[in-house]
Amino acid sequence: MNVLIIGGTGLISTAITRQAAAAGHDVTVFTRGEREADLPPSVDRLTGDRTDRESLVRARDSLSLGCVVDMVGFDPTEVETAIEVFAGHVDQYIFCSTVDVYHRPVATMPIRERAAREPPVSDYGADKAACEDRLFEAYRRDGFPATSIRPWHTYGGGGGLIDTLSSDAYVDRLRRGKPIVVHGDGTSVWAPCHRDDVAAAFVAAIGNQEAVGEAYHVTATEPMTWNQYHRRAAAALDAPAPELVHVPTDALREAVPDRVGPLVDHFQFSTVFDTAKAERDLDFRQTVAWEDGVERTVAGLDDDAIADWDSDPEYEAVVSAWRDAVAAFATSVR
Repeated sequence: MNVLIIGGTGLISTAITRQAAAAGHDVTVFTRGEREADLPPSVDRLTGDRTDRESLVRARDSLSLGCVVDMVGFDPTEVETAIEVFAGHVDQYIFCSTVDVYHRPVATMPIRERAAREPPVSDYGADKAACEDRLFEAYRRDGFPATSIRPWHTYGGGGGLIDTLSSDAYVDRLRRGKPIVVHGDGTSVWAPCHRDDVAAAFVAAIGNQEAVGEAYHVTATEPMTWNQYHRRAAAALDAPAPELVHVPTDALREAVPDRVGPLVDHFQFSTVFDTAKAERDLDFRQTVAWEDGVERTVAGLDDDAIADWDSDPEYEAVVSAWRDAVAAFATSVR
């Protein structure tokens, strides 16, 4: 099938491009040309801006399209334009959404595709939900062949590893056995999924008429606590078992507000997603274990992408201040 990937060189979309080409699809990526990616030689490239209607029209008219995979749709007005441009010209339009469309904290788990969305967890999540609304309205009204795929935390080549304080020095801290800050008591649930597994679900959706008009969770099926996340990551890097310094989320928000956006919106909440639909219709499976994924991800990072542990003095200040606060608290009540 002829496939146009809007994006195609990002964390998830590079893997989709590679796997779609390997599956025998004729793939063209449509990007602004600002990011290099190691793509198969069979992949064609178009340069343009998806926010410009005429660029989308040129891309549409230059190809005999079967499927569009939209990896960079963030604004509902841009998605409306894409619907107008591609309606009647494609057999399928696969939209990369996010599990951030859901409200947090959730009422029940596992979270299914019809879980509550209001109030939104973030502006990003609200915009993605609005994009989906436009697509499925067009599907119900005019038969626009929309499919939405909602990843969660996706990691892999081209990206680093996340942590509570979003530190570029996280990997070096693990390797050197330095204390690791963990929000709360470390027992909230998280579940990273390697980009190769996420990409496989997107590729399985291409040309799959069972997926038209449907939304899918494509997230890890093996959740873990944040304590396990750090300990297993350290083990994957042959690093010492980490000393975990547990700090309440509210305390971190007060002390370092500019570092805790992901924590406040996401990390602090336990979330487990039901992937049964994706397993049924897209043959989705989590095949890359966390330890294997960590090893592969870190091996693929450039040296300058891993900051030295002592390049982040604020991190050390948080560790020291919290230790002092705990000691003072214990002393004051004895």
